[in-house]
Amino acid sequence: MKNNFILWFIISMVIMLILPLLAISFVKVDAGMAVCFILFFAVNPIYSVIMGVFVGKNIKRLWGMPVVSAVLFLLGSWIFFSMSEKAFLLYAGVYLILGIAAMTISMIIQRIVQR
Repeated sequence: MKNNFILWFIISMVIMLILPLLAISFVKVDAGMAVCFILFFAVNPIYSVIMGVFVGKNIKRLWGMPVVSAVLFLLGSWIFFSMSEKAFLLYAGVYLILGIAAMTISMIIQRIVQR
């Protein structure tokens, strides 16, 4: 089951670190803002919820993944965009809350189903 943590860590690295790198490397300046909006307002929140749902099914081993994912987002956005931008803290906090909420709901549903 430890492989699940490694799998989710790799997926988080790809979504939170590699996608911003690809956005700044291959997207033209004109479309860069649109791609960032898609990442920040669609891809990352959806990933946080999906990850939280799957983590809630194995919460004993994967409980830290929402935190890891939010920290990876923070690192990626500060490295690739702007280190001094404090708004990324807000985004990371929202992704953390979404992941924890989805994890908690998934855990509760899993316990109800097991009864």
